[in-house]
Amino acid sequence: MPSLQRLQALLGKPEEAWGWPRREVWEASEQHLGVTLPADYKAFMDVYGPGTLGGYLHLNRPTGLMTPAELEDFWSLEAWRDARKGWEDLYPFPFHPDPGGLISWGHDEHSSEYYFLANDPDPDNWEIVVGSRGGFETQDKAKTEAKKELKKAERGTDVLSSATVGDDLNAWLERKGSLARTTSHGYEGHVRIYLMPHLGHIKRKDLHARHIEAMYAAIKKENAERLLHHGRVVELTQARDAAKEAWIRASGKPEERRQTRSAYLAANAALRKGARGLRKITGPATLHRINATLSSFLNSGIKRLEYQTNWASLIELPSVKRPKPLVWTPERVEHWQRTGERPGPVMVWTPEQAGGFLDFVADDRLYALWDTFTFLGPRRGEMAALPWTEVSLTALRMRISAQLVEVAYRVYGEEPKADSVRTMSISSHSGRVLTTHQVNQERARSEWEGEEAWVESGCVFTMENGAALHPDWISRRFKRLVELSGLPPVRLHDLRHLSASLALLANNDIKVVQERLGHSSRHITSDTYTSVLPELFRSEAESTVAVVPRGGEVTYTVKKALTVPDSAFVQDVAVLFASASSTGRQSRWVVGVQAAAGGRVLGRIQTEAHAAERAADAAEAWLRTYCTEQGYEVIRSENLADRIPDDQKNTLAIMRLVIDRTSASGRDEPVSRFLASARKASFGSS
Repeated sequence: MPSLQRLQALLGKPEEAWGWPRREVWEASEQHLGVTLPADYKAFMDVYGPGTLGGYLHLNRPTGLMTPAELEDFWSLEAWRDARKGWEDLYPFPFHPDPGGLISWGHDEHSSEYYFLANDPDPDNWEIVVGSRGGFETQDKAKTEAKKELKKAERGTDVLSSATVGDDLNAWLERKGSLARTTSHGYEGHVRIYLMPHLGHIKRKDLHARHIEAMYAAIKKENAERLLHHGRVVELTQARDAAKEAWIRASGKPEERRQTRSAYLAANAALRKGARGLRKITGPATLHRINATLSSFLNSGIKRLEYQTNWASLIELPSVKRPKPLVWTPERVEHWQRTGERPGPVMVWTPEQAGGFLDFVADDRLYALWDTFTFLGPRRGEMAALPWTEVSLTALRMRISAQLVEVAYRVYGEEPKADSVRTMSISSHSGRVLTTHQVNQERARSEWEGEEAWVESGCVFTMENGAALHPDWISRRFKRLVELSGLPPVRLHDLRHLSASLALLANNDIKVVQERLGHSSRHITSDTYTSVLPELFRSEAESTVAVVPRGGEVTYTVKKALTVPDSAFVQDVAVLFASASSTGRQSRWVVGVQAAAGGRVLGRIQTEAHAAERAADAAEAWLRTYCTEQGYEVIRSENLADRIPDDQKNTLAIMRLVIDRTSASGRDEPVSRFLASARKASFGSS
């Protein structure tokens, strides 16, 4: 084909063969469009594939079979027709499938669209139309626009300026030098990747909402192309994994092993090639951040009389749903173990799972760091920068006044936001853990002397040679430890959710939790970080049931007075188990209390109950009455009915209560003691 040959002579052979001349793919698109596409366009795309030509012209091409909805999203017929409504002067030609309409096939780095003008029965005779702006169709329209420009000039706008949006964006970034480094980096990324390519060439005085809408339409179209690329990479990944599995299974068979190894290497090479240029999908949250950056820029321009309207504030974008934190309940854990799927992006451990993790990392060099994340919920950058000078192990206080932030993996020291500078009280448990960590750090310092120099960073948590921790290294180390522990996966940041939930579980006021986490308002703490643990749901359910009378008050007869010895308390916290057994005589139950499975009975009552649930109510009422008389606090109570075999549920009931014999101190001490004790306590049938 002459035109294709001329292009190949100019461009040369592609660096890698596309190799996808699928007739059925083109047929599906042509059936959707209702027309046949130009032969030279299809031939060129079959050789070179989709992508960017010379770093300027981006070419579109369907890369696989699509559903009707996907085809409509790719070719965007209705979207282009809707965009023309009210803007016929901007789009003088109709859009397909209207007669003689335009069909988009590419765009350039200045957001100009390239179309086929489908005005001839023979597609090879179609003309190419490039979307352009400028000029007025009539003198009246020119006069109308002139009046608008005059009004702008009267308000102080320099209407004769030839400055572009790109010029103003660069100047705006230079004026933003005092911003926090992470915020500045985010602005620069939005300007470089999105705003400058799509809006930078537009003159300041010409900017309008339609230009911004066109930018988001182009991003949506790019997303469709990236989604197809992602799908192709998934296919190549699956092929690579299958080839690797075949290679492993061929162990012991030399010839077959050589063949399968070659197949694996070829599949792996194909995956590496196919993954080149893979870019993330621009999701709704990113779109809102881009729009926020543009809005900030335009507001600044309005103050400087460079712009008249904040067009970004008029744009409607897809709503963003903040992912709700979910707790790793037994049902979700079982599903994850069976399928490997996480129920949601934000997951939170139960207290038992958190205790299991702390037990697993008890011998880790940075155990104190993981313990601090669990009970205090700081940010990783705050812990990476925490110096010993801001920690008092005698007064049990920790002051957060610095943080390390990561930008493109480079680390910078910055002051936290005003609300994040805070002093936190720490429990005696945390004090002991940090003291042990300090002793171990001093020992490590002495061991490094004589070999290599110890890095005097002054930080509480460091690398083995004393150097400060990289925030990203902390996250990667935590992820690896979670994988090794066998526990369901959570992110390091999810420990802030866990810490807040544990504090609420221990009846701490949300204001105290807000100040400890460094939030500016209670609303942020309540809305963002307080995952409701199953125990809280259970307490709400129990309190709801309690307001409905059912057969009168629970009554019981004390057969042996309850006495909890000092030996049952660990750091003033005791875990008690009450087991109720049916005697088989006219709904009579006997309830005994123990501090551990197989231990001696500390007290006993007898009650009349028609069901195990009522016997458990009697056991809890008895224990709560005892705690009230002794001045103890019930931290937690739990009915363990789900741990009883089905054939014994009608004749056996088990309750577990955690009690604290100290008055509230205003610190989070009961939480740390509760976890330290509860994770070591278990109950079995004796």
